[in-house]
Amino acid sequence: MKLFIAILFLAGNLSAANPLPPEQVNTLIGALGRLDPALVNSNPALKERLGQVLDAVRGEARSVALIKKFQVKGRESDLLAVAVKHPNDPAGVEAMGMVLAGDGKKAVIALLIGKDAQQAAAVAKALGNSNNPTVIPMLTPLVVNIMMHANVRKEAVKGLANYEAGAKHLLSLAKDGKLPQNAKFTASLALSTVRWPAIKAEAAKVLPPPFGANAKPLPPVAELAKHKGDIAKGAKIYLREAVQCARCHKVGDAGIEVGPALTEIGDKLPKEELYAAILDPSAGISFGYEAWLVTMKDGNAAFGIIESETDDEISVKGPTGAVTKHAKANIKSRAQQPVSLMPSGLHLTMKEAELVDLIEYLSSLKKK
Repeated sequence: MKLFIAILFLAGNLSAANPLPPEQVNTLIGALGRLDPALVNSNPALKERLGQVLDAVRGEARSVALIKKFQVKGRESDLLAVAVKHPNDPAGVEAMGMVLAGDGKKAVIALLIGKDAQQAAAVAKALGNSNNPTVIPMLTPLVVNIMMHANVRKEAVKGLANYEAGAKHLLSLAKDGKLPQNAKFTASLALSTVRWPAIKAEAAKVLPPPFGANAKPLPPVAELAKHKGDIAKGAKIYLREAVQCARCHKVGDAGIEVGPALTEIGDKLPKEELYAAILDPSAGISFGYEAWLVTMKDGNAAFGIIESETDDEISVKGPTGAVTKHAKANIKSRAQQPVSLMPSGLHLTMKEAELVDLIEYLSSLKKK
């Protein structure tokens, strides 16, 4: 025990104003891991050293165990940062649980309704994975608010489906006509894989899967994702005129960059998410590719992605890839749209086997 206390005090000549060097942090974490919490919390010097270590690893997954072991107060923002950064990892799940059990709920809600949609989506995902049913009232408003960013709503829907009460609530919203249109596919997908048979069966009736080109309902996405397609055939379908993928996406240097580049999409999204993007593109819109309607004072309008913005003008990239510039002095209003620039119904141009081939091709696009 004395050895580890000595190790902690070896850093005593380091100024509290200066960050600890990485090698010193690792040594101190190892030492703290062997010390009794009561000893550290009762010793001002050791407690100060603990604070220095936590400052050095702020936002890192390894900070969670230290905060929990020593019952450190006032670190909710640090825990929330871990939860947002690692929503699927044990440390992130535990961090969110600690935030909810402490005084961090107001901070969570502030992030959920804040202007940073990407951060809000990450928080919603962390809440859904927290294994804490008390998050249901926090996630529900994100689902029913028609002005909510599609990706935030998507994570909220998926999060609700992780809880039996939340899954039942999604069904109730659907049956009562309160589930927004661009949330229905995500809800159908999420509820088709829940572990409660009665909810799954009812969801298949209330939120049936979409139809394919043969006018028959497609299998659930979880089942489609298990199918093995033909990459070469999928590459040809990708270039097919009716499918139009290359009109809005680039693979390498080929195609037009209206939507996100697909060159390494197989590394970024699993097959389930690729199916979701085609079957219901408005259910999850990539950050930075949201559609906007910019209305001018003379009655004209521009529809597309805001590619760039200065103090004086806005550049809007339309569905064809053409960019138009508009002086802010001439703009009457601009509003983010709930729909994706990517057209819906692309799956209706393909047979089920062709859809599987296309997804197999997209899934093969990975970093070389």
